[in-house]
Amino acid sequence: MPARFQAIAWDIDGTLVDSEPLHHRALVEASLSFGTDLRDLPDMAFRGIHMGDVWHLLRNRLPAALDEATWADAINRHYVAGRHGLSPLPGAVDTIRALHLQGLRQVCVSNSCRLVVDANLDALGIADCIVFSISLDDVIEGKPSPLPYSMAATRLGLVPSSIVAVEDSATGIRSAKAAGLHAVFLRTAENDGQLRDIDPDRSVDRLADILPLVGAVAAQVTQA
Repeated sequence: MPARFQAIAWDIDGTLVDSEPLHHRALVEASLSFGTDLRDLPDMAFRGIHMGDVWHLLRNRLPAALDEATWADAINRHYVAGRHGLSPLPGAVDTIRALHLQGLRQVCVSNSCRLVVDANLDALGIADCIVFSISLDDVIEGKPSPLPYSMAATRLGLVPSSIVAVEDSATGIRSAKAAGLHAVFLRTAENDGQLRDIDPDRSVDRLADILPLVGAVAAQVTQA
């Protein structure tokens, strides 16, 4: 493990912004416009799952003549139109700005498409603190593949183990760990059960816990 962490890679949806309700609403409304009623689905049915996989999971319920690109575009347009109603999760903006002031490089690694990633960053108002973002459009495979986080490490020019990844889903943790990053799981009431299925390097209950965590880990490793 490196003497200190040199960057943080943030997941966005469900980690920095409370976007799951809007994602679900966009999915339901867009699908309804094509004649498919998905209102029976739980709100968190596809948490952390990228849209390509959602398409395959729902394909049998959608019209046979509907293609994936048209369906996904409709969902994204619904999402972007509703972005002004998004709210940062508690501590998200303050934590990112505090780390920015400390000079720690920060990136975002998302399973959402570029339109949605940019809409989220716009809603959060943190673009000035983020060096770059990786979207599903930038990779040939999304999470849980290690490719998104591997690309982030390459672009940062850093050894993966020197980067902290913060995630709220099992899908994201698996991706970060497979890429060799130090994976931190943000535990919530909605996702706490996922800890049984994954092995994060650490878990935190609040985003603000990242600040002392980074300092504590750095000090501990330096003394080793």
